[in-house]
Amino acid sequence: MHNKTISGFSKLSKSKKIDWIANTYFSNQDNAKTILKQYWNTDEKLQQLHDEFIENTISNYYLPLGVAPNFLVNGKMYAIPMAIEESSVVAAASKAAKFWLDRGGFKTTVISTTKIGQVHFMYKGDTAHLKSYFNTIKPQLLKAVSSITKNMEKRGGGILDIELRDKTADLANYFQLHVSFGTANAMGANFINSCLEQFAKTFKTEALNFKEFTPEEQHIEIVMSILSNYVPDCLVRAEVSCKVEELTESESISAQTFANKFVQAVNIAEIEPYRAVTHNKGIMNGIDAVVLATGNDFRAIEAGVHAYASKSGSYSSLSHAKIENDIFTFWMEIPLALGTVGGLTNLHPLVKLALEMLGKPSAEELMQIVAVAGLAQNFAAVRSLTTTGIQEGHMKMHLMNILNQFEANSEEKITLVNHFKTHAVSHSAVVEALEKLRQ
Repeated sequence: MHNKTISGFSKLSKSKKIDWIANTYFSNQDNAKTILKQYWNTDEKLQQLHDEFIENTISNYYLPLGVAPNFLVNGKMYAIPMAIEESSVVAAASKAAKFWLDRGGFKTTVISTTKIGQVHFMYKGDTAHLKSYFNTIKPQLLKAVSSITKNMEKRGGGILDIELRDKTADLANYFQLHVSFGTANAMGANFINSCLEQFAKTFKTEALNFKEFTPEEQHIEIVMSILSNYVPDCLVRAEVSCKVEELTESESISAQTFANKFVQAVNIAEIEPYRAVTHNKGIMNGIDAVVLATGNDFRAIEAGVHAYASKSGSYSSLSHAKIENDIFTFWMEIPLALGTVGGLTNLHPLVKLALEMLGKPSAEELMQIVAVAGLAQNFAAVRSLTTTGIQEGHMKMHLMNILNQFEANSEEKITLVNHFKTHAVSHSAVVEALEKLRQ
């Protein structure tokens, strides 16, 4: 077992790291090395940039970057970049964009942009003394971070408020400084965390000089200081609407029947968690793809969004649909803390390109674009589910993956793509057709 451990791995050069990995974990060492090196960028400077994004880099891992055109958002046209590995996602988004293009497009509004950070601490003593201390120290806390907040304030951000929260009913002796922030066009994680760590330092140190505290009360124990990825007050709304009669698109189903079925499907996702998770996963197909393409943190977005979907105490659909006075409306409100400056946005060449493709949006504009991608994706998925079923379109898009898996040549691909225009795609059907063709 121990022959697979190594010390000083991070200090090895990239090729030495690869040698060790290949020799330790692969039966065909040359093949492993070849594959890893195949994905290196030939431009050395660009490769070095990628190597320095994270630690212990051995290669690059590619995701396809696709584009969904024809998005009309608040009267402005967009082609939306999407980085994702799942087939049919980009096609579905594009299809939904085209569908709504002639029906007024997407309408969006940013409801709020507040972000939260917390200093978690333990205090044993009289709560009245702590409140008195907090009220006394609050101006000093703000003053202590003035050098950190100066630039952010110039850009229209900064600290909005600091509250003392008593959480002792949930955990003995546990309190927090609950801080709200505005971070302008930055996602703001480093800014928020720097402010919080300074608050914690000042809060702990100054307690030693506070006259109302007993000797025991002076010793406040800071547990941690960290931003929250739960951002229920960093919200954007996206919606589409049209007359029910305008929803007609196929001969097989009337506009009214489709509208009713669509609303029912969304209602089911609102009350049934087993459906809601998959329903929201479809929304995140659109959201994560744009978040990734624009160099933002999709794990933070996912965590915050799913927490928001559970805010009622039961996990529920993020999107909603209704028919009122013969008008069909489909909408969602979703928390998205995004940035268009800082992080990878200024470093990754493809991220820069993606942001330029979107017209160099502000963080608020990006929130709206990302929400629209999610709503479009959801519309396309629910439309498929309530009409043809999800597999017909998805498997047609997945056909190429199956053909590539069996190393079909270009002639075989052309023949089989044509064949499956009129036949149902399944893994076994594709294998069978390919074998028949090869005989």
